[in-house]
Amino acid sequence: MLQDEVVVITGVGPGLGSKLATRAAAEGAKVVMAARSADVMKQVEKDVTAAGGEAVGVQCDVRRPEEVAHLVSTAVDRFGKITGLVNSAFGHPGFSDLLETPEKAIRRSMDIILYGALNVTREVVPHMKAAGRGSIVNIGTMTTRKPMRGEAGYAVAKSAMATATQFLALELGQHGIRANQAIMGWLDGPGVRFYLKFTAESRGVSEQDVYDEIASRNPLGRIPTDEACTGAVLFLLSRCASEVTGAVLDVNGGEYMPA
Repeated sequence: MLQDEVVVITGVGPGLGSKLATRAAAEGAKVVMAARSADVMKQVEKDVTAAGGEAVGVQCDVRRPEEVAHLVSTAVDRFGKITGLVNSAFGHPGFSDLLETPEKAIRRSMDIILYGALNVTREVVPHMKAAGRGSIVNIGTMTTRKPMRGEAGYAVAKSAMATATQFLALELGQHGIRANQAIMGWLDGPGVRFYLKFTAESRGVSEQDVYDEIASRNPLGRIPTDEACTGAVLFLLSRCASEVTGAVLDVNGGEYMPA
């Protein structure tokens, strides 16, 4: 699906990011990963290489333009071009009501989710223009469509990214560059597993009880796994989605169905 593509993926941690990198490489892409910590990226590099693919990890804080420039120059020096970008780096300001969330925490989330994504996009776009095509996929959250108490600060930053995605689609289309958003719901990975444990302990019930409660909200009757949700992002990156730009793809097992 991604043969001859060079894809930059930010926010490569133990959850969705690492699964995206591994799957993208398996689909034929050359993958350049970015994260503040190198631990997970090193393991992904080993896994991808063992499977016959190519991937490189670069320690990068997307809030720092000089580190973003190094990330992108590494991608071009190593693979010659960039045709895909997944902005999945995020920072969560903590679970509290919006007016009770410290301004500093909200600003940090905005700096990573919105301004960080724009930093990387700004640096990548000239190389997409040179390639004559490109696909940008921004990772959103269902809490921007179905508000969940305690997620306000995070959702505000993701909402700003959603609007930016539409304008990028409008402004970059003339260069053959597409921009779309994949909105994730509950993702059965490390983050949700921590939530299940914490909630179960605080309520005096089992983790399975909490899981079943969440899973019952969608028609598929399960919490989608990180790995299962990567396919939607890979589709938007691929030329199979050549006529799709400015779109929102909900990936949540049907828990939220837009009108």
